[in-house]
This record gives sequence, structure tokens and C-alpha cells, in this order.
Amino acid sequence: MAEITAYKIKGGTPVTGEVQCLGAKNFATKAMVCALLGNSPTTLTNVPSIGDVDITKKLLETVGAKVTWENETTLKIDPTKVNTHKVTTPDSRNNRLPILLIPFLLHKYGQAVVPRLGGCNIGKRNVDFHLTAAELFGATVETKDSGYHAKSNGRLKGTHYEMPYPSVGATETCLFLSVLSEGTSVIRNAAIEPEIMELITMLRSMGAIIFLNPNREIIVEGVESLTGTNMYVIGDRIEAASWASLACASDGEIIVKGIRPNTLGNFLSYYRQVGGGFEFLDGSTIRFFRERELSSIALETDVYPGFSTDWQQPFCVLLTQAKGISAVHETVYESRFGYTKAVNKLGAKIQLTNKCLGQECRYKNHDHKHSALIMGPTPLKAIESPIEIPDLRAGLAYVIAAAVAEGTTYLTNVDLLERGYGDIIKRLSEVSLDVEKVKIEVKNTEPSNILKRLKEAFK
Repeated sequence: MAEITAYKIKGGTPVTGEVQCLGAKNFATKAMVCALLGNSPTTLTNVPSIGDVDITKKLLETVGAKVTWENETTLKIDPTKVNTHKVTTPDSRNNRLPILLIPFLLHKYGQAVVPRLGGCNIGKRNVDFHLTAAELFGATVETKDSGYHAKSNGRLKGTHYEMPYPSVGATETCLFLSVLSEGTSVIRNAAIEPEIMELITMLRSMGAIIFLNPNREIIVEGVESLTGTNMYVIGDRIEAASWASLACASDGEIIVKGIRPNTLGNFLSYYRQVGGGFEFLDGSTIRFFRERELSSIALETDVYPGFSTDWQQPFCVLLTQAKGISAVHETVYESRFGYTKAVNKLGAKIQLTNKCLGQECRYKNHDHKHSALIMGPTPLKAIESPIEIPDLRAGLAYVIAAAVAEGTTYLTNVDLLERGYGDIIKRLSEVSLDVEKVKIEVKNTEPSNILKRLKEAFK
């Protein structure tokens, strides 16, 4: 017997209303790990109550840290109770946080054992940069079936590391390694996403000495110890861009609260270019709408300050409603267009190619279909088959596509979506989107049978 959680979305009308952004998942979970580096408790506020935070909480608890909710959005992390260098939580394979515990465990115990990594199926997410960094700081690392085993002989030593690619995760690993290492470390070609800048601010507040230089260079002077701190989790810029795309694609209007406009960077320029409009209502509230007839554009994803790869999926749904042929070149992950097959079933005309549609990138001549041509505008219509959500970010893109599509669309595997966005039904209570949620149990998992059971359940 299989349990299926699904949404029923009636689309085809403009979506209007207000929505409050959650705290950024990509910062909150990393801040929780960062808190382990202190010698006293840390309090995080505006923490999103989502699956990934719960998984990270269990991850920290498996090494002995005490993690408690003070209220719905405040989390207290006490690292003083940590009692093991082994991460054993079975849930850790559901996200990619375990690798970030290696620096902390090396600092504290001189050894670390963490499980192999999981995460969304959007392309290879190698950990080579993480492991190379640990070795450069003086550790030895072995990859075994049971996970990654790291050891160091005494205190880690500062080093110079020029990363082959400005990876966000590897930059976080380097920061965690360097702040408590002996001597000065230089991290070149580092990621500079807003979440990285917030992490640096948090580490500074804990006592770290970190300097930012031009050209993606970070210099860290290692210190003997760090203390706990109090840190506010910034609003989720990925989520905000998704609600903006929903407003524009459906020809509606959505007021998004709890987001710093500066964290949206180039998204706002592309949004304006395609025909979207926005108005800053205050320092953390933006009204998004369609300003004019939508027109095709060309864009490519890139590391910050470029167009985020996590903005790509909802924005591509928006581009299906733009006049002309849009070109989207994905340069961060090689397999991030898998979701377009389902959007095409709804009526979109998206063609994938292995050619670079922008500047040449690291995927040239590797036969990865990492570029998309989007013909529009195309009316979207619901289909007589449930659509399964393949990964976290594509999940919200499917919600947007279902909202634009005329008729009733059923989305399954929504637990994966809520892992990063929480209870969508509750969160969209002040938005006009007609969406319901149900859980069913089925023996026969054929799409036709699932659809029949869903229709019965939603009566």
C-alpha cells in the first residue's frame, strides 16, 4: 500500500493576494550548522518551519547538540552537549548538510564520520571541492561505503585554496574550516551569494576575523574559539522570485512580504525585461504584477550576482506566456530541465538542446541538455493524468504552471515540495489560488488509478 499526498489546483484565472516569505532555507540550515562552532548557545530567529530544517535539527542532535524551538520561528542551538564525532541520523541522506559537519567535528575531535550525500536529482553535485579543502587544511579524508571519514593530526592549519568553481557549499566548508584553524587562510574564487554574506556576518558576530577582497577573495585569520550569537534569518529570495513569477504568468498581482529587495539582484531586471512590474511598498514588501504584454528574452543562470539557477524553473514557466522565442542557458547544473517534460504536457513548447545558448560554459560538448528554447505564448491546459513533482524547486514551478493552466491539475509527491516551502495550503490562505490537499492510499500505482482515487478523495 502506497501513501500519496497530492494537490488539486484549479487554474486559468489571475492569482492575486498576499504571501509572507519564509526565512531562507539556504541560510537557515547552514546557520544551524554554523552554531556548532560556538562554545555557547546560539539563537536563530525567523527560522522556517520546513522539512529541511527538521532534518538539519535531527542531524545536529545525532552528535549530541541540543536544538529546541523557543516558539514557531525561533530556534536555540546548544553545542556544548556534543559528544561524538560520528553523524548517524538516517534522515541525513535526504539533504546535503552532513558534509558541512566535517569542519566542526575536525575542530572538536580531530576526526569526523558523516554519511554520503543525497539531495534533489538535478545533476551531479560533486563533493570533491569540500574534501580537497579539508585535506588542504591538514586533514586526511577517505570515502567509504559507510560515508566520509576524515582525520587530522592536531589543530588544522590555515591554507590557500583557489576553488575551480565558486561553489556555495564548498565556500561554506572553507569558512567553517578556516575560522578555527591556526594562521591565515585565503579562499579564492569563492561564492558571494547573499546567504554566504549572511554566514560571514554571523561568523564575525561569533568572533571570527574575516575580510572580503575584490574578485571573490576571502581572507580569514583563525582564532582560538568562537562564541554563540543571535542571528536573524533573511527572507527566502528563491521563494520571493517564484511568487513574482506566479503573479506575472497568471496576469495577477501578489504582494510579497518579508524579503529584502537587494537580495533579488538581477532577477528584478530580467523580470522587468520580460514585462513584469514591481513596486517597493516598504523595506521588505514588494508588489509584483504584469506591467505590459510579455515578450521573449535570453538569459543564462550563473553564480551570484548572476541569475540564480533556483529561479530558472518558475521563470521558465513565466516565459511560456511571453511572445516569441526565449533562450535559457543553464550553467550551474547540467540536468535541471527535466521538469519541462511535464510542462510541455500542459501545452508549453519547450525544446531542449545540448548547445550553449549563451557564452560557452563548462558543459560545452558534454552532451548535457542544459539549454532551452521556449516558444510562446502558449495556452496551458490541465491534463487527465497526475503530475509527479521531481524535485524541490521544480515543485513550485509546477504549482505555477497548474495555476496558469485552464482546468484542474493534480500534483503528487508534494511532500518533496513542502520540504522547502512548508504547508503551501496554509501559506497561500490570503492568495486567490484555488488549491486543496489530500492524502490517499493506493495498491495500484498506475497513473489512471491514482487519478481516479484523487478525484474520489477531492469530492
